[in-house]
Amino acid sequence: MHELAITEQIADIAIRHGEKNKAAKITDLYLVIGELSTVIDESVQFYWDLITEDTICAGAKLHFHRIPAKFHCLDCGKEYQMVDGELSPCPFCQSTSMKILEGKEFHLDSINII
Repeated sequence: MHELAITEQIADIAIRHGEKNKAAKITDLYLVIGELSTVIDESVQFYWDLITEDTICAGAKLHFHRIPAKFHCLDCGKEYQMVDGELSPCPFCQSTSMKILEGKEFHLDSINII
């Protein structure tokens, strides 16, 4: 359900940006979402369509770019990526001691307006 609040914030940012730049319409929004994020693309899209219905964002296309999860093993020092969406030990030394390097991102990268 947190997708509703997230989507409201995205819409607010987009509308403010559009109004500030005297846009007639917002056509596209580009979102960056890390693989470890709990944000579900389909839920964001569902809420987006509902909450932007009578705004300059109505009909704008959401583009989702997923960032793979990348880790640094604190025992052997090697970097590796998550495989098949499952968190697992380091494939080089089997350690579970790791630092997340990428994959928790969530931000609005860009907005197209006309």
